[in-house]
Amino acid sequence: MADPRPPLDAVLNLAHFHREHERFYATAPLETAVRLQRHARTLHALADRWQTTTPAPARGGNPYQGAEDLNSEAAIALDGALFMEGEGRPVELSAMIAELRTDAEGFATGGEWLAHAMASSWGVAAALLEVDALADVMGERQRIITNDWLAAHEQSLVARMLERAADMLDRVDLTPTALRADLAAARVSPGRLRAAAEVIDRAADLCCESSRLVHDNERRWRVFRERAALLSGTGLSGSGPSGSGLSGSRPPADG
Repeated sequence: MADPRPPLDAVLNLAHFHREHERFYATAPLETAVRLQRHARTLHALADRWQTTTPAPARGGNPYQGAEDLNSEAAIALDGALFMEGEGRPVELSAMIAELRTDAEGFATGGEWLAHAMASSWGVAAALLEVDALADVMGERQRIITNDWLAAHEQSLVARMLERAADMLDRVDLTPTALRADLAAARVSPGRLRAAAEVIDRAADLCCESSRLVHDNERRWRVFRERAALLSGTGLSGSGPSGSGLSGSRPPADG
């Protein structure tokens, strides 16, 4: 029988470094979710304000005066979104839309990479089915891969949702003049903002679910690594394989 040490050494390396990598990705999506929820609350606050406000004529004088009929104090507090009489679309809302597109690109790239990595991992893990001493912990190994695979698909879906939300917001003319014209007529803008906010909220929910899936791997990695270390004869007395940890620029994978 072939010496199992070389593949087990690789397994131990993955179980150490990717476990640490996943600890980051069990938290990072939650931080993104909080930011997305804040943006959604800003949009909801503006929509609530615009649904009932009576549009006022533009004020002359200082162009930096706040537009009392368009502003929401909650939106200002949440994201700094301030409509001013002599300005166009608030820079904070422009930044929000740009951020949604940047996040979408990052999630799309990460989701595609992770899905490919998990497809490869699924095949590689099949070789370990021949190792009798790992038989009862192979369920943990498959669960790790499938959790990350599901997280990959959720990241890809989040990317689509955030890109769509940005497209929805781009269809609202967020200049004071155009908003006042809409609010004096069809009053479409509040509904468009609410719809975009709902899409962003759902994307935030999926970020939380992605985090939960990755966090579920923590104990599974420990159980699997302890068994692999026992089989290889390395033990777990040290801090793990030498070398630097994995970069935080890519989503979690286990080879």
